[in-house]
Amino acid sequence: MDTSRSMKPTVPTPKPGRRTLNPVVVISPHLDDAVLSCGQLLAARPGSTVITVFAGVPDAAQASTDWDRRCGFADAAEAMTARREEDSRALALLRAKPLWLDFLDSQYGETPSAGEVALTLQQALRDLAPDEVLVPLGLFHSDHLLVHEACDAALRVPPSVPLLVYEDVPYRGLGELLSQRLAGLSKAGARALRAHLGGRGAPGLKALKAQAVGCYASQLQGLGPRGAAEAARPERYWQLDWSEEPQREHAEPWPHLRTDLVRRVGC
Repeated sequence: MDTSRSMKPTVPTPKPGRRTLNPVVVISPHLDDAVLSCGQLLAARPGSTVITVFAGVPDAAQASTDWDRRCGFADAAEAMTARREEDSRALALLRAKPLWLDFLDSQYGETPSAGEVALTLQQALRDLAPDEVLVPLGLFHSDHLLVHEACDAALRVPPSVPLLVYEDVPYRGLGELLSQRLAGLSKAGARALRAHLGGRGAPGLKALKAQAVGCYASQLQGLGPRGAAEAARPERYWQLDWSEEPQREHAEPWPHLRTDLVRRVGC
């Protein structure tokens, strides 16, 4: 599939106050991102599915990375096996279902193309037939950027569904990254509209999210106190309206970010 062509996805415009409480699909770069960023929403939408892109388990001989050692693991296979177990426990608390793709985290040196990921996501989404799909905004981390690009390509294929983006935790709290990303999308022709998703204010959901976040003990160890603190802040969602023409001098969605300088870490 050629994902290099410039195409505008069809994004249905939501009617004010008409958000449903049906299950959703959340596409997560790693085995914690969906719960850190969308745990309260998932708790409000039982039966939802989390598709984790970089959930592959490396060969047992794969040496450990700095991030894995920081999180308490001896090697990459041990790390990813334990992280899948953490993800299973967290999603069970939220009454959500995991779907793990076998692509390897970039820290293991085998990054797929956005086109490869898009084709796999297309098949998964055809099988699930969701009413709404939530994808990462694509902040800071190379894997998050790649997943956003892949989702953008995958969701251009009919039947289209409302494409919502979530703010990547913990990276949304890093300086001006969030405002720069939104500005870059605007210059590329995508107006970001705040999306108010229903159900998240029900009693007990914030505490349930905190309990689910706590299941990712290894990653919280690596992130330090800022990880849990950022996850506890209110979740925010956006809908991308691609009806505007891009500003030609800034056609890239993230003109302020250098992807070749993005730090590749495991979380």
